Amino acid sequence: MVSPACERSPSGSIPIASLINSDMDQYYPSGSRDEDLSDADSAYGGDSLIGDDTKTLSTYITDYRYEFGRRYHSYRDGAYWGPNDEVANAQQDLAHHMYFLTLDGRLHLAPIENPQDILDVGTGTGIWAIDAADEFLSARVTGVDLSPIQPAFVPPNCTFEIDDITLPWTYPENQFDFIHVRELFGCIPDWDEFFRNCLHCLKPGGYIEVVEHSVQPVADDDTMGPDHFYHEWGQVVVESGERFGKTFRIWEESASRLKRTGFVDVVETGYKWPMNGWSADPKLHELGRWNQFRLHGGVEGFMLRLLTSTLGWSYESAQVHLAQMRASLRDYRTHAYLPGTVVYARKPGLR
Repeated sequence: MVSPACERSPSGSIPIASLINSDMDQYYPSGSRDEDLSDADSAYGGDSLIGDDTKTLSTYITDYRYEFGRRYHSYRDGAYWGPNDEVANAQQDLAHHMYFLTLDGRLHLAPIENPQDILDVGTGTGIWAIDAADEFLSARVTGVDLSPIQPAFVPPNCTFEIDDITLPWTYPENQFDFIHVRELFGCIPDWDEFFRNCLHCLKPGGYIEVVEHSVQPVADDDTMGPDHFYHEWGQVVVESGERFGKTFRIWEESASRLKRTGFVDVVETGYKWPMNGWSADPKLHELGRWNQFRLHGGVEGFMLRLLTSTLGWSYESAQVHLAQMRASLRDYRTHAYLPGTVVYARKPGLR
């Protein structure tokens, strides 16, 4: 299926649909085509492969790097710290479910009305973009990521592109009604430049929404003492991000950065994800149970490359650290949670 939106793809990106249609062989040397593109990769991408040597696409995109049994993207190798294997992809879809619960069944909080052009930056498995395409049937929804782990069969108004949004953008000025950004913590080297690109490509009156959470557990009472492992965990994650050159603190900086960039009508809403099911509040209890499940199965993918490649830890030391985190997640006496923010803002002008 090839969405009409593929035709407007910027020259600096590759429409995913073009990789899965009948003309796909033009991108591959004879006999080198990967038969299962559904296992491709995740993040978001940019220096053009089209116009370069498109026959190297198989190498750039689907010849993955394997480290300690986990699969990582090869295009823009090292730009993103997370794996793109099935375990990691399932974690992304679980996070989507948690955000859906957090926002009470909504895909966004921004007051968008009848959007016709939507961009989902760092789309990952594409699950948010697909749901948005189903909700806004007249809109063209584009998900952009470092690699094609998205499904082949999607709504006709949804398309995916391989591009690196940390590089100069090639989307036209005043293109989008809504730009959705979620869990890009540790992915962007210059958030001010990123937000300037978003401002440039939004239509006047269009909205951006940034959804992020902290990596440092906190507690509102005295149940998380100064020696609790959560403190060490959070400090290590933050340090790895600073060493990597891509901060994990954006959840608390989004609002001020958007204002500084030139956005107006900035609205910030906070949320909490308990570390397990300790809360008596029904909604927080459910979110905590899902968060515990997500973190227990996902901490290796989240931190293994950062601990070993970025911080220089041995594999064995990293596994001990991860085991300590999993053990801490079973501590229901500690009322810890991850704080987060949903921030939306408008580009000045009228639509």
